[in-house]
Amino acid sequence: MIRRMFLAAVCLASAGAEGPQLTTIQDLLYKADGTPFNGTLTISWSSFQSPDNSNIVTQSITVKVIAGILRVQLVPSPTSPASYYTVVYNSDGRVQFQETWLVPSSAQPLRVSALRVTPVTLAPTTGGGQITTGPITESQVTGLLADLTARPLEGPAFATGRVAFINTLGSIDGVSGNLSDCLHVDGSSGACGSGATSTSFMDGDSPSGIVNGSNTTFTLSQTPSPSTSVALYRNGIVQKAGQDYTLSGSTVAFVAASVPQAGDTLLAYYRVAGTSSGTSVSYPAPQVLCSGTGAATTGVSMASIGACTIPAGLLLAGDRVEIHFNLAHTGTASAFTFEVVWGATPILNRTGATSDAMVTGRLEAAILASGSQLSSQSWGTVLPFTASLAPSTDAYSSGIAINFQGMLAQTGDTLTLADYTVVRIP
Repeated sequence: MIRRMFLAAVCLASAGAEGPQLTTIQDLLYKADGTPFNGTLTISWSSFQSPDNSNIVTQSITVKVIAGILRVQLVPSPTSPASYYTVVYNSDGRVQFQETWLVPSSAQPLRVSALRVTPVTLAPTTGGGQITTGPITESQVTGLLADLTARPLEGPAFATGRVAFINTLGSIDGVSGNLSDCLHVDGSSGACGSGATSTSFMDGDSPSGIVNGSNTTFTLSQTPSPSTSVALYRNGIVQKAGQDYTLSGSTVAFVAASVPQAGDTLLAYYRVAGTSSGTSVSYPAPQVLCSGTGAATTGVSMASIGACTIPAGLLLAGDRVEIHFNLAHTGTASAFTFEVVWGATPILNRTGATSDAMVTGRLEAAILASGSQLSSQSWGTVLPFTASLAPSTDAYSSGIAINFQGMLAQTGDTLTLADYTVVRIP
């Protein structure tokens, strides 16, 4: 028995005499001024188990560097969990700097540049555990893996530049579809407004129609939905449906006893259904106040060839009135002059040549708090293009007239107002 124990001890001693595998670090160290580094390197480490399962205890060694020559052998550092060497450089009687080495297994000598790593320092544990330096793995951070598992993951339909949607597995997908589509709560996309009816409001809508004491029919800009939402005011007094007027679609018909008189103001407030595209109408639409063909003249003095009267109370500050017209000149014996007048203010006055068979014009009145700002553009077959801009002090609250006038330089030709349109844009 004693002999067997002795033999076992000898075998263990022989195995331990071989020692762990070592990696040689060999290099020439210089200062920044190019002179060789002279001093010592203090290399320290915490206890770890080497890749060949040798148990390495906490300790440190001091290595002399003369004329820049460094040569030292160290046990390779494990990588999981990682363990590192702390190297302190001493020269000229003081500590110069410190760095961290990760020593791999190598049969060939390694230079210092192959060992340096950027240290990551963790605070000591409350139980007195040692500080760990160097890169750390996810598993070394308490709770990190659980937190990563709990976070939402990218789903198979994930895409940048799209609206995010949580699928049935809890992953994040990107919603596909056209960029103009709307997103539904189930993650599908489609044209906005599909499957639902949006509602908007019409405030201060001025029904179109001549207010002259005899006209009984007026038209709203939109069709009320529901029809019972209409609140119609005449001079600020609400009118009662069925007693003062009847409503059919967007047409308002006043009864004989409640016909609006010249100078009255009509305003309507109501709800409308959104369009099929989901776009709601928040303001009244443009209204065609006048349109049609005009008259002709063969005279040599200025005469009216067309007119449009905008009733009282229809125009409001901020409105815009657009006027389009076309003239036809037949004959080649005479030049002609035409004019468009806003109230008492001429907007446009020009003279066409005998060869001007056609003339067209685009005019605009911007309704201000007081008066208007008038602009015009006109041109003809040979009549050059011109534009003008002028103010007008004509009051519009009591109504205003637009007159088209024309005359020939001499008899024999005909000047005709081929067509005209007057549009109010609120």
